[in-house]
Amino acid sequence: MKPYVRKEVVIIDEIRAEIGRPLPVPLRKCASVAIVENLFAGKRVEDLSLYGEYGEWLGRLLVENALEALGVGPEEIQSYGKAVVTGLAGEQEHGSALLHIAFDGPVREALRDTLSIIPSTEKAGPAGCSVDVPLHSKRAVKVRTHYDAMEVSVADAPRPDEIMVVLCLTTGSRPFPRVGGLLLDQVKGVDGVS
Repeated sequence: MKPYVRKEVVIIDEIRAEIGRPLPVPLRKCASVAIVENLFAGKRVEDLSLYGEYGEWLGRLLVENALEALGVGPEEIQSYGKAVVTGLAGEQEHGSALLHIAFDGPVREALRDTLSIIPSTEKAGPAGCSVDVPLHSKRAVKVRTHYDAMEVSVADAPRPDEIMVVLCLTTGSRPFPRVGGLLLDQVKGVDGVS
């Protein structure tokens, strides 16, 4: 099954310089967004398992949209994150069900080499509100150079009976990271932590 999607949005944020210093390679961040109908808006529903199926379908859609928009292969993606905003006629838990039951499977399958958790944030809010999508390395949580975020908003979403689902992918670290910690080329790739 798949949810009714009113709108898909893709946002590319390309950073070419930091305080006047050009980056050797521009940092590209992509937010892939789907605005979906919340079937549970205004209802008291205990069983949210249907949103597991919806979440799996949305994970696949959003990762495909992001890779296509960035024009890169999965090996070029270095970090990721996800977020959801539930419209005010629904519960935050509705968005959470879309984001956490089965969303990650297709994202991991498409990106490969994804041992670390996909960081997330969620909230309920009105149309046009923004959400900060946390980002970190897809290979290991402790890669400090890739701790970042992307602010995402869509002017007319989510409406009260909708949910805004976001997946962000990036092609690199923060500009000129220098606060130490585990570097990407030092990742052991064993446990998703270090």
